[in-house]
Amino acid sequence: MASPRLETYCCPNQDAATQLVMNFQPEVFCGVCIGSSSISLLLTVLQLLPKKGQSPRKMPKASSSSTILLLISICDVLGSLGIIFRSSVWLGFPGFIANISVVNGTSVWPSVFCVGSAMWIQLLYSAGFWWLFCYAVDSYLVVRRSAGLSTIVLYHMMTWGLAVMLCVEGITLLYYPSLSSCENGLEHAIPHYITTYAPLLLVLVVNPILFRRTVSAVASLLKGRQGIYTENERRLGTEIQIRFFKIMLVFVICWSSNIINESLLFYLEMQPDINETPMKNIRSAALITWIIMGVLNPMQGFLFTLAFYGWTGWRVDLKWRKREIPWESMSSSTVGENTYPSPVNYQNNIHDSKKIAATDSQQTDEAISMMSEGNTSSDDRLTRSSPIYQGW
Repeated sequence: MASPRLETYCCPNQDAATQLVMNFQPEVFCGVCIGSSSISLLLTVLQLLPKKGQSPRKMPKASSSSTILLLISICDVLGSLGIIFRSSVWLGFPGFIANISVVNGTSVWPSVFCVGSAMWIQLLYSAGFWWLFCYAVDSYLVVRRSAGLSTIVLYHMMTWGLAVMLCVEGITLLYYPSLSSCENGLEHAIPHYITTYAPLLLVLVVNPILFRRTVSAVASLLKGRQGIYTENERRLGTEIQIRFFKIMLVFVICWSSNIINESLLFYLEMQPDINETPMKNIRSAALITWIIMGVLNPMQGFLFTLAFYGWTGWRVDLKWRKREIPWESMSSSTVGENTYPSPVNYQNNIHDSKKIAATDSQQTDEAISMMSEGNTSSDDRLTRSSPIYQGW
């Protein structure tokens, strides 16, 4: 799981709230983390592998949206590997881990492992948050025809740059002046917690707004394509809206426990003595949400693939073949079916206007297809019931 408490635990002078959760059944907690991470890792890889029985159709051109979805899954996979490695060392070498909290320890390697593994987990999941934010931004820009595959370079710079900068800044402030003499006090650790949860809160607040505006823009595109809003277009808009809802639902499920847990621990830290009887229910709630975090945080990778692609099945094709996504491309043949040839006695300006309209319709189709690419849960009848979808 990803929590700033992992980095705080590396300080020899730990606060009482961090000691409460980190020392609560560590073997059980690490086992839960290993189990949840392993299941999520295997199922995520299974989801991404090509499957047998898929028709070898022509693969449409790549888009920034499909690249971002893949990068989100990669961040989750690498984050799960970090959780598995860290928890395995905790279970397999308890004596090595015990030296982390020793003030005058003779070996520096326990602290190096503690900081390194915690930073790896935080960095990967933080990068996943930024990529998810970039996906919402890209979806909105695509329907506004202001984005494309070239913008992926800017997304890389923003995502990895911000993730590394915030992670390093938070760790530096936390371990100042040195790891062996971290300063005590809640105020000293607050910047570290802010840099950790800033991208998470950004996704929770901003992504729903961008998704809502994107859905409205998609509806306008569908209406403007032929001047009418048919049942098929309405169903397509609904599918895109459901897709965005699934993404946010998975994110809320996997990370709301972190916000609740951190709020409870901060409340405990502000108390003179967290072991007082009136604090018993707060302590119990903090420990319960701590275990829930160990289950839900690693499961984000698999749940996101379900939101992105739906269930892709068990039959893996070891011969790698690019998998076509039914939503991914509205064929340009659609334009040919709906753009009737001009008679030979038409004036040139009328013919040119039809070519411009056809080009605009094709661009609209491509923008809408990018919004829904990766989703295999849509009804195939949608693509067969109307001429404007027959090219999918």
